[in-house]
Parts: sequence; structure tokens; C-alpha cells
Amino acid sequence: MLDSVKPLRVVGAGQTPPAGERAAHDVDSPLAITGLTVSYGGKPALLSVDFTVPAGAMVAIVGPNGAGKSTLIKAALGIVPRIAGEVRVFGAPVERAMARIAYVPQRASIDWDFPATVIDVVSMGFYRRLGLLRLAGNRYRQKALDCLERVGMAAFAARQIGQLSGGQQQRVFIARALAQDADLYILDEPFAGVDAVTERAIVAVLKDLQARGKTIICVHHDLGTVQDYFDHVLLLNVRRIASGPVAETFTPAKLQETYGGRLVAVQGAGA
Repeated sequence: MLDSVKPLRVVGAGQTPPAGERAAHDVDSPLAITGLTVSYGGKPALLSVDFTVPAGAMVAIVGPNGAGKSTLIKAALGIVPRIAGEVRVFGAPVERAMARIAYVPQRASIDWDFPATVIDVVSMGFYRRLGLLRLAGNRYRQKALDCLERVGMAAFAARQIGQLSGGQQQRVFIARALAQDADLYILDEPFAGVDAVTERAIVAVLKDLQARGKTIICVHHDLGTVQDYFDHVLLLNVRRIASGPVAETFTPAKLQETYGGRLVAVQGAGA
């Protein structure tokens, strides 16, 4: 599988590829970001970030707290405004390609007191394609149960979402993303605050998606698992520090540059 993944192509800050080259490349790219700049209260959160993701890759976005990792994906998806920059998904402006994207937000940002059952939450993943009136049918209930089965949560289908543990809630939101049957999956810290069993289960689901030709992007905070879970990485600290295949990019020197000397040694971050 990984032998077929195209190398990550990164355009230097402030540079734009020739029109013909860019058009051909963007059509191949699940996500192509050019010159993305975001500011909060006059303070830059991202500065002219260029980032292109190869089809079929599993990508970690890594950097210190406040580096703009979550801001990058939220700005790419239009959740927060961007001052400048362009975002294209499979060659189209992101606004026209949202049906091809499944987004899993940080668990801490969700109101878990909302009165919904587990299967209701997963069924929301069908909404963009079907609308509310078609969600109640047995066919789509079974599809929702199938998605729950893939994350080991089918037995909890009738449970209120707020009654679940943090790890169980995260599995349910992964199941909702599966229901969307997307081509690009974007997850904001999917392993934060979950137990080891849940983390392994989520990794298995993501690896299965990758084997099916899907592209996965995760904001990720555990440097010790980057090499085990991902094949590409973006090192970010307001600006893009480096990006590319993990074997070439996830090095001690580049990590030190990303974390500004505050980095504790990472086992396996090879030369």
C-alpha cells in the first residue's frame, strides 16, 4: 500500500506553481493548502502555510501547544475564517467538496449532554447525502449499526451518548465519520484522553480506511507513536517547519526546530 503513495510535494512560502502544474497536481491531492494565514485578535495563528497531502496517505500534524494545528484544519474547513490562502480538495474549492470530507472534532469541544442516542449520533453522518426524512428507514439504521460494529460499539446503540466514557464517545464519533463514506478523513486529536484499548481500536479503523484508498489527516500530540501510526507528517509552529514522509521528516533536528529546544527526546526519532 505505502509503495503506491505519492511523495508529498510542498510549495515554498509565497510561491505558486505554474498554472498547468498546479491544476494537475491539485486534482490528485485530497488536500492542497496554499498561503494559509489566520489571525486571532491581531495575533498570527498561522503564517503563509503551504501543505499538500498525497492521496492514500495517513498524515500527522505535529507541533507544540499553540502551534496552530487545530486552527489549520478548522481554517481549511471554513470553521474559522482565514485572512489569506486557498484550500482545494481533490482539485475543487473546499466549499464545493465538503461531501467528500468527514471531520471528527476534538472531543472536548462537543456538548455531550445533548439528548441523543448513540445510533442517532451515527445516523447524523448520513444527513448530508440523505436529509432528515430518509434517516429513519431500517436500511440506514442497519448501516449505522454496521458502522458501530466496526468500532466495537454496536451493543451501545440505544445508550444516551452522554452516558458513555470518553473513549466510547470517541469511538461513536469515529463511527459517525464512517457513515459519511468520505474520501478524506480529518480528525482533531482522535487519541486524546482515550484508553490504550480504544486507541488501538481507532488506529485499526484508520488503517483499514487507508487500505481502502482513503486519506487520513490527524492532529496528533504523542510524538512517541508518530512513526508507528503515520507515513507522512507536517511539523508546524505557526509556520510550516517541514513536511513529507515520516522517515525523512520526523528527525531530531527538525523536531528541535519545531519545538524550539523544548523537546524531550523521542524514542525512535531516527536520523
